[in-house]
Amino acid sequence: MTSHIVEINNLSFGYKNRMLHKGINMVFPRGKVVAIMGGSGSGKTTLLRLIGGQIKPSDGEVRVCGRVMHEQDRSGVYELRRKMGMLFQHGALFTDLSVYENVAFPMREHTDLPESMIRDMVLMKLNAVGLRGAHKLMPTELSGGMSRRVALARAIALDPSIIMYDEPFAGLDPISMSVIRDLIHTL
Repeated sequence: MTSHIVEINNLSFGYKNRMLHKGINMVFPRGKVVAIMGGSGSGKTTLLRLIGGQIKPSDGEVRVCGRVMHEQDRSGVYELRRKMGMLFQHGALFTDLSVYENVAFPMREHTDLPESMIRDMVLMKLNAVGLRGAHKLMPTELSGGMSRRVALARAIALDPSIIMYDEPFAGLDPISMSVIRDLIHTL
């Protein structure tokens, strides 16, 4: 087993006539927090999409858990994605599902766990982000910081090996930002 959860080797990618990444090499060690920083439109989200196998590089490779992502067939990509959690920039909660149902969603989609175990796991994940008592609320009833924490609980629902955060602090007040920062370091 490699000591790096993600390895990016000589990666190049661009859209139409605009090259975003050219010859990038980076490694993400297991168990470490790695930040990718850059201005708006610099390709941070694109890099996350490349790691997640949503798009393929024009050159080079992305290895996740030692496997080249763009060489995987559909089932291989899905297998690797089950090892990933993603916190989207705007939370991306399902507005017609309660907090509980949002966190339970990946468990129901990707496992055959009994409902009693899903219930225990959902409440445990909500407790981990400080929102156990919010399980009955709807997304419209949540503040921005609470929405981000629910999205984080959903991202960690399947105990992923890697969690990717796209602009985790965008639009948050300083207190919510501090809470999310602490959760990222704790999880």
